Amino acid sequence: MKSRLNIFLKYFLIAGFAFVIISCSNTKFLKEGQLLYTGAEINIENDTLPKKDKNELKAALEENLTPKPNSSFLGLRPKLYAYNATKEPKKQKGIRYWLKYKFGEEPVLLGDVDREFNKDIIENYSENKGYFNAKATYDTVSKNKKAKVIYTLKPGARYLISNVNFQADSSVINQEIQKTKEKTLLKKGNPFDLDVIKAERERIDNNLKENGFYYFNPDNIIVQADSTVSKNHTVEMNVKLKENTPDLAKAQFTIDKVVVFPNYNIRDVKKGKYKIPMNPDSLSGYAYGDIFVVDPDKKFKPKIFDRALYFEKGDLYNRKDHNLTLNRLISLGVFKFVKNEFVVSDSLQHKFDAYYLLTPKELQSLRLEALGRTNSANYAGSELNLNWTHRNFFRGAEQFKASVYGAFDVQIGGPKDAENIFRAGTNVQLSIPRIVAPFRFNSSSAFVPRTNIILGYEFQNRTTLYTLNNFNASFGYTWKENVRKEHELKLIDITFVDPANVTPKYLESIGNSQYLKRAVEPQLIYGPTYSYTYTTTMLPRKNTFYYKGMLDLAGNITGLLTGANYKKGEVKEIFGVPFSQYAKIENDFRFYHKFAEKTSIATRLIAGAAIPYGNSENIPFARQFFVGGSNSIRAFRARTLGPGSYDPRTQEAGFLFDQSGDIKLELNAEYRANLYKFLNVAVFADAGNIWLVNEDPDRPGAKFSKDFLSEVAVGAGVGLRLDFSILLLRLDLAMPLRVPYYEKGDRWAFDRINFGDGSWRRDNLILNIAIGYPF
Repeated sequence: MKSRLNIFLKYFLIAGFAFVIISCSNTKFLKEGQLLYTGAEINIENDTLPKKDKNELKAALEENLTPKPNSSFLGLRPKLYAYNATKEPKKQKGIRYWLKYKFGEEPVLLGDVDREFNKDIIENYSENKGYFNAKATYDTVSKNKKAKVIYTLKPGARYLISNVNFQADSSVINQEIQKTKEKTLLKKGNPFDLDVIKAERERIDNNLKENGFYYFNPDNIIVQADSTVSKNHTVEMNVKLKENTPDLAKAQFTIDKVVVFPNYNIRDVKKGKYKIPMNPDSLSGYAYGDIFVVDPDKKFKPKIFDRALYFEKGDLYNRKDHNLTLNRLISLGVFKFVKNEFVVSDSLQHKFDAYYLLTPKELQSLRLEALGRTNSANYAGSELNLNWTHRNFFRGAEQFKASVYGAFDVQIGGPKDAENIFRAGTNVQLSIPRIVAPFRFNSSSAFVPRTNIILGYEFQNRTTLYTLNNFNASFGYTWKENVRKEHELKLIDITFVDPANVTPKYLESIGNSQYLKRAVEPQLIYGPTYSYTYTTTMLPRKNTFYYKGMLDLAGNITGLLTGANYKKGEVKEIFGVPFSQYAKIENDFRFYHKFAEKTSIATRLIAGAAIPYGNSENIPFARQFFVGGSNSIRAFRARTLGPGSYDPRTQEAGFLFDQSGDIKLELNAEYRANLYKFLNVAVFADAGNIWLVNEDPDRPGAKFSKDFLSEVAVGAGVGLRLDFSILLLRLDLAMPLRVPYYEKGDRWAFDRINFGDGSWRRDNLILNIAIGYPF
């Protein structure tokens, strides 16, 4: 290992030295008189300004200066060198074009810097932040064909707000403004700040939009700063309506008519069928409460509009209900386009007629899918799915989905005589856009809550081993508080596994292994499950977060009522099958940090535990945890890692079985960057394992103990991601760095790495091919 390390260090130092040489030689490409611009420096001369304020002002000013110098890494500029050193390509494609114009950066010269313009930016920005007498100067420093610009700012004293006045009058709009003046963002003693003034105008506008002033605009508000009435560098702020504010902007509107067209089509508009405003009395529709529905074919029940529309006759217009209604109509999932118009009434003053023009999707669709797949466990296969969807099953925007499928997975490598897998099944789902329950459920969310009913059956055949019949059914609800928070509650989630055709070959292969025997025993799992998701990944932020927590409680009430206790030999059965009793919790934390538009780091932590008790000694196989594979610890084949320090190689040759556990801990980190258009690259590291709660004599070392950290597996690798917008193909090549089933003290595998050995590469380099990101 020492010799390999010395060779590695040697080449690393040579490469690093060459990198420094080529990166420092950018100036040799400059023409006579040209200077490479290396950036700007800002000095602020004000001894009375607090350090925090000075640093904030300096950082903001540097961000506003243009242009930015060439990017650097550890003081070097490899992208600039790539541009300079690459000859002009003959065509706008190829590696030379990519190096020069895609990876490379054109040099930023001192001549590109408008120093007077930047000086004005510094002065204007400083004044906008309350430094009314700011003065700036600049100087240029050059050396060795490089130049930087030093700007010196003398901001003077910062002006503070001495008083805030809201001009009052008897108008309705002014009375609304006066009601919220206590919530003003302009606070006495705070610095004058133009950004805060803009935010205050937006605040007033938002409040007025919630109180009927549909046509109001932030520009109708003026905030005047008067420094003549105050002393000691203070200003008085006066907030008032502009004198030329249009009468329409000062009018407060209420809703008169609400008209819904649930079968709106743009082609009919061109034919003159829809003309707005219109007289509902002349339309072939009907009234449902305060809503007038134009639906001659009666495709939709009017109740769905009553639940989705938040405006009623006589309501004061407000933007919250405006947006809420549109979002709820969209989340019904049955309309392709949702449009609304508020038209000023011809006959009534300050009244709106609200029109909702809804273009439905195709109500029924039939789709046939053929899929091909492979995984790191040496299986390749195909799947055929036939799916039928009806988006308005009972005319209430209920979504009904039915599917039938067939699939097979064939062993293409690894141990000989491994078993192929065949699956076939059917699944039906009904999603109702409301909470079906004996109690009333009110939701003010922009997302329609749903009741979900699912029934399914799957036939699974492991060729010469056994056959499984899987039945599942569930009833529950999903609802979202907002775009970040989502809940899913299954009041009942039932799984029944009925083994059949267990062959003598399987029984002979497993011997006395209780773990493998449980795979072919009847299983009955039922109980409630709940999951909660919180995410900010859809927001345009540098740092975003994702969390999903799941709680699964099986057989708890039944176990309590029947007094089930396997330790005392009192195992209870339902229809001749022992029911499972356990508690399971799983947590998935993810954190994303964006360095640039297409460069980021993603991390994930998964922690979960399942505890059997009462009627069960073990967790059902279908509810246990697994690790390894393309979306987990990628240096180990799917479901072959763990539990604990158990060595799966000790199993009988040619007979592999998925390894499962009751406790799971996994940590992943991945650096992602864009190389060229659709081509992305990643460097990643994965760590984790699974463990059992109870001792298993068939799998020594599998139980969770205080030494669990010594049994954590570690892998690392590199990957390519081909992002075609509608499809992301992922290729990850990983190798193990720490193997938990090696001898304790010898689990790190650095000394075994040998890329020149074909046998080592075959056993340790794992290629994962998958669709989408792993997390």
